[in-house]
Amino acid sequence: MTVSNPPLWSLVLVQTVVSAASLVVEIVAGRMLAPYVGMSLYTWTAVIAVVLAGFSAGHWWGGLLASKPQAQALRQTGWVLLGAALTTALAVSVLHGIAGPLLAAVAHPLWAIVALCTGAFFLPSLFAGVPAPVLAQIGAQTSVQSGRALGALFAAGALGAILGTLLAGFVFISYLGSTLTLALVAAVYVAMAVLCFSLAGRLPRTALAASLLSLVLAGYALAAPSPCDRESDHFCIRTIVLSDDPEAPVHMMVLDHLVHGTSARASPLLMFTDHAAMLDSLARLRAPRPDFSSFFIGGGSYSLPRAMATRGTGPITVAEIDPAVTELAVQRFWFDPTSATVLHEDARSALARRAARYDMIIGDAFADIAVPQHLITQEFFQLVRSRLTPQGSFLMNVIDHEDRLQTLGAVLRTLATVFEELEVWTEARQPDAGARMVFVIAAGQSRTRSDSFTTGTPDPTRFAALSDRMVAQIMRADSLILTDDFAPIDRLMGLRAQ
Repeated sequence: MTVSNPPLWSLVLVQTVVSAASLVVEIVAGRMLAPYVGMSLYTWTAVIAVVLAGFSAGHWWGGLLASKPQAQALRQTGWVLLGAALTTALAVSVLHGIAGPLLAAVAHPLWAIVALCTGAFFLPSLFAGVPAPVLAQIGAQTSVQSGRALGALFAAGALGAILGTLLAGFVFISYLGSTLTLALVAAVYVAMAVLCFSLAGRLPRTALAASLLSLVLAGYALAAPSPCDRESDHFCIRTIVLSDDPEAPVHMMVLDHLVHGTSARASPLLMFTDHAAMLDSLARLRAPRPDFSSFFIGGGSYSLPRAMATRGTGPITVAEIDPAVTELAVQRFWFDPTSATVLHEDARSALARRAARYDMIIGDAFADIAVPQHLITQEFFQLVRSRLTPQGSFLMNVIDHEDRLQTLGAVLRTLATVFEELEVWTEARQPDAGARMVFVIAAGQSRTRSDSFTTGTPDPTRFAALSDRMVAQIMRADSLILTDDFAPIDRLMGLRAQ
């Protein structure tokens, strides 16, 4: 059967749509990995590397198909796009299925991220990379002006990538969520496969069956339980009920894969984690007056602002970038939104745009290997100092490994260029070898009134300040100062098996 040459516009359409769909999958991949490995520089590096590897292998495969007769090349491209639809539809189920065993088997966190991303998203990228060489070859062969056809197809690929990125980041994830977005992409791949078969002359019944299977699998993924109670523009948000006693409920907030706070309805002053207990106690010990003003970098479960509001301190300001987190804190963590001024914007931007000064600025930016780099630099600490009252203090938590303390040292050296007095607080016990430790740094112009204190967290726990000699020793271990230009916090925290 003789097949007429496909019009250039049809080739351009397929290239644009497939390119857009493949970039949507790339953006969604980062969001879907977050509940398992967090969102960090390493997550996005792995996603980009795996997707580009898939595209590269697909382009090579597509080059082999491009050398075949036109009708055969289009039919095989149709089958490849059905492969893209099937693997995209299965990505959610594959990720859920392999995450637990893979993360348990791979000790190093970075290799775990790469392996998880490869298992779920390499094949969709491989299949999506195949059509470009085939379409370019057909366009060059069938067009009177081959250069014009090639230029149009390359431009279509770039335009599709731009559209896919914008749609994923600004529309699909925000309004549809990750799973429904991938289901839509699978349907789009099916439509492009049908178009390729049509351009080749006919749609085989087996291809129709594969198309229906792809759509069924996409529907199955939609019906599967989501790891998120709510997927916002920033986080996969979950609430874990630790106690469902109607008289004394206790809830835990998880953002992506990390706990960001625990609250008990009946005990607003009880801090369940070491860092929250230290921040709460140190704020009161260092405050210049009982009704001190405070600014919180991040809200999370709003346990600390809630406790301070209960004690009657104020005014309280919280910079929480995600409105959905605040809504959940109000609904499930008993936070009264009228007790504080809540700014739904980045904390650094909030401080920079307002001239208000605070007695206490409290930062809780450290979480696993995902740390907002712009909140631990010299320039940010200078901004923080400019927003403190003369007797004000800056408190921040730091997580590091007992046998290295490179992260703690870098943060301390950086803070020392801005603040006169630094203290490092942690639990007063001998740490386990190589264990991850939680510290709170207190920075200001004066010392804390005590060198130790005991809290109920919920069990009585004693915390103490490291000696000045030990702090100096930690700072002397290196010379790195964290700046906006160079703050390799991901490397300092992440290159280690957990």
